[in-house]
Amino acid sequence: MDSIAIQGGSQLNGTIPISGAKNSAIKLMAASILTDQPLLLTNMPRLADTKFLGRLLREFGIEVTERDGAEGQETLFHAREITSTFAPYDLVRQMRASFNVLGPLLARTGQAKVSLPGGCTIGARPVDLHLQALTALGAEIELEEGYVTATAPNGLIGAEIEFPFVSVGATEHALLAAVLAKGTTVLRRAAREPEIGDLAHCLVAMGAKIEGIDTDVLTITGVTSLGGTTWSVIPDRIEMGSYAVAAAMAGGEVRLTRSRPGLIDALTDRLIEAGVEVIPTDDGVIVRRDPAVRLKAVNVTTEVYPGFATDLQAQFMALMTLAEGESIIHENIFENRFMHAPELMRLGAEISVHAGEARVTGVEALHGAPVMATDLRASVCLVIAGLAAEGETTIGRVYHLDRGFERLEEKLSACGADIRRIGGGGHEH
Repeated sequence: MDSIAIQGGSQLNGTIPISGAKNSAIKLMAASILTDQPLLLTNMPRLADTKFLGRLLREFGIEVTERDGAEGQETLFHAREITSTFAPYDLVRQMRASFNVLGPLLARTGQAKVSLPGGCTIGARPVDLHLQALTALGAEIELEEGYVTATAPNGLIGAEIEFPFVSVGATEHALLAAVLAKGTTVLRRAAREPEIGDLAHCLVAMGAKIEGIDTDVLTITGVTSLGGTTWSVIPDRIEMGSYAVAAAMAGGEVRLTRSRPGLIDALTDRLIEAGVEVIPTDDGVIVRRDPAVRLKAVNVTTEVYPGFATDLQAQFMALMTLAEGESIIHENIFENRFMHAPELMRLGAEISVHAGEARVTGVEALHGAPVMATDLRASVCLVIAGLAAEGETTIGRVYHLDRGFERLEEKLSACGADIRRIGGGGHEH
């Protein structure tokens, strides 16, 4: 298994281009099931998660062609005909979001058998809301031996669906199914994440009728078929936020390009409060900090969008380990999302965790040590801490990192970080 070694203490200076959003790309890929016409996705990230889902789509008979286009990486999906509607556990367990093929398969073919996704290290994240939404749309659902078997003998039919709480996955899943349902579907208490807006706008470009995009009430008027389109994946706000925090942690000046500053307003406000300069540009932001001036402690509470993203909480905690004073971090989205705290403490951080609250008392310096990644966002938080720690930090289990960050070492090295990947056999590459 690969690990990453970082020699801390170098400032970051340079430019980092932001990739397409993982959380948008995988839902847009699922949308390719809904049409027999080609769907071309540009600004496509090449990640472990997109590869997993590409493999699953090929199982259904969908052509998946990765290539380099005029605007960079792109992938062409063509589901001329669906030859299988079975998603085996072996493929679904590798990535929870692949469960979202269930709705599109059902909408297009009237049937599907999809494995339940299995465990998730950062909390329960049950799929019952997804299944309730599909049942409301007229699906008949049976659960047996870890599989969901769904049929829609009369096709899917529009319905009023009010989610008991905001769920990104359930909102996206219901949207993917409802676009081909007969009649009108109204989704209330819908999630408003930018990636959902990206999916909705792409579906509209394919011929779907959706009103209320970017609000918490989506109204979908079903159509009989969708066509193909070319769609550019929205920039990854979590990647953008992670590198913004990395620049703040290490000090120096980093220009983040190919992105939209408005996507990380909640983080930007906290960074400025902590004493970091954040300057919006035409296609991103400049993040600047004099490492001689100590950061200030800032409190954070994670919330659904447009609040502070749970996917940036670990990174911000890393930053607060060196801030002057005490910061309190409340995690409201996932119950087990402080697994990075003990690993940060191995680097010398002072953190106490009680239920959904972490208290971080800033220290003068962090010191390199061997640490272990527990999930995707925790792994990048350890990279960020390692950039500022004295001496060498080695991070194990970085396969978590490869699920959501494209060419991380290359992007950080280009800005002066001393970071390298060590292969499972101990060799560098």
